[in-house]
Amino acid sequence: MPEPYPTESLDLPRLRYPDRAITPYDGRRLAIVNSVDQSLNRRRSARDWVVDSVAFLLASLVGLILYDQNSADRIPDWMFLADFVSGIALCLLLWFRRRWPIQLAVLSALVTIYSETGGIAALIFAMNVAVYFQLRVTLLIGALNVVSVVLYSLVRETNDPPVLVYATALPLYIAAVGWGSYIRSRRQLLQTLRERAERAESVARLEAEQGQLRAREEIAREMHDVLGHRLSLLSVHAGALAYRPDASTEEIAGAAEIIRSSAHQALQDLREVIGVLRAPVGELPQPTFGDLPVLVEGAQRAGVPVELELDAPGSLPEHVGRTAYRIVQEGLTNAMKHAPDEPVHIEVTGAPGNGLTVVVSNPAPRIRPGDQGQGLKGLRERAALVEGRLEHGRTPEGDFRLSAWLPWPA
Repeated sequence: MPEPYPTESLDLPRLRYPDRAITPYDGRRLAIVNSVDQSLNRRRSARDWVVDSVAFLLASLVGLILYDQNSADRIPDWMFLADFVSGIALCLLLWFRRRWPIQLAVLSALVTIYSETGGIAALIFAMNVAVYFQLRVTLLIGALNVVSVVLYSLVRETNDPPVLVYATALPLYIAAVGWGSYIRSRRQLLQTLRERAERAESVARLEAEQGQLRAREEIAREMHDVLGHRLSLLSVHAGALAYRPDASTEEIAGAAEIIRSSAHQALQDLREVIGVLRAPVGELPQPTFGDLPVLVEGAQRAGVPVELELDAPGSLPEHVGRTAYRIVQEGLTNAMKHAPDEPVHIEVTGAPGNGLTVVVSNPAPRIRPGDQGQGLKGLRERAALVEGRLEHGRTPEGDFRLSAWLPWPA
C-alpha cells in the first residue's frame, strides 16, 4: 500500500469537490500546485537574475539576427515594423515570465504568427510553461505554437518553402518543451526525495522519543518493584516496634538495624534510578534468577515467615529469570502490605522445555476485590512480554494466590 502524501501544507480550497474526501492523488496534485505557486510568487533570486539576463540577451540577439536575415521577405513595411517592435517587446517580457507564464506563452504564440524577431522568446515561454505546469497545459501551449507556425508560413511570404519552415521550427519547439518537462520532473524528484528525507527524520525522531518513553516506563516499573519491596520491609519492622512496646533492648536494636539497612539500601536503589534518568545512555542494574534466595532471606530477616520451594534445575534465559524474580518480589511486597505476619509460600518449579511455574500464596489477605494497584498490572505486562501468562485471585480456601507460567525453551 503506497504511503499517503502529506497534506498539511496543501491549499484545501483548491479541490474541485470540497465535500469529497482527500485522496492520495488529490494530495499529490495539490502539493504540485502549491509548489508551482510558491515558485511563481517567490522573490527573484540571484540565480534567477542571471538566468533571466541570459535569456533576454540570447532572445534579443538571435531575434535581431533573424530580423535582419528576413528583411527581403515580401511583406508590407508596417508588418516589418510590427515584427521588430513586438519581437523586442516579447524579449522584454521575458523578465515577467514567472509571474504570467501561461498568458505570456499565449501572447507569444499569437505574435509569432507574423514576427520572426520574437521566435526565440516564444520558445523560452513555451519551455517556461513546461517547467511549471502539468503535461496537459504544456501540450495545449505546444499545440497553439504549432498552429502559430502553420499560420506564419501562410502570413509571411518567405523565400523558404513551408516544409523547411516546419522542419526548422517544430523540432525547436519540441526540444524546448521536452527540456522544460525534464526540468520539471527533476524538480519533482528532488522535492519528493527531500520530503522523504524529512519524513524519515521525523519518524526517526518519533521512534527515539518512543524509545525514551519505553525506557522511562521500564525505570518507573523498576522503581515500583524495588522501592516498594524495601519500603514494605520498613513498614513491617516499624509496625512491629509500634505494637511491641514491651520488646527487649536487643529486639529493638535488631529491628532498628534492619530498618536502617533497608532504608540505606532503598536510598542506594533510588540513587541508581535517578542516575539512569540523568544519564544520556544507561541501564538500570537488573536482578537475576540467582538472586531469588537472597530476596527471600531478606524478607525472613525482616520477620516475615516465608517458605521457598525452589526446583528449577538448568540455566534459565536471562529475561525469563528476571521476570520470575520480579513476580516473587511483587508477591512478597503485596503479602507484607495486605497480610502482615501471615506465612507466605513460594513455589518455583520447572525444567527446560516444560516452562517455569511461579506460585506465591498467603492466607487470608485483607485486600478487597478490585483493590489492586499497578503492581499486578505491571506483572501481567512483564509476563506477556516473555510470552507467558499470569493469574491472581482468591482460592476456595480464602487464600490469595499469584500464579505465573513462563516459557523455558529446551
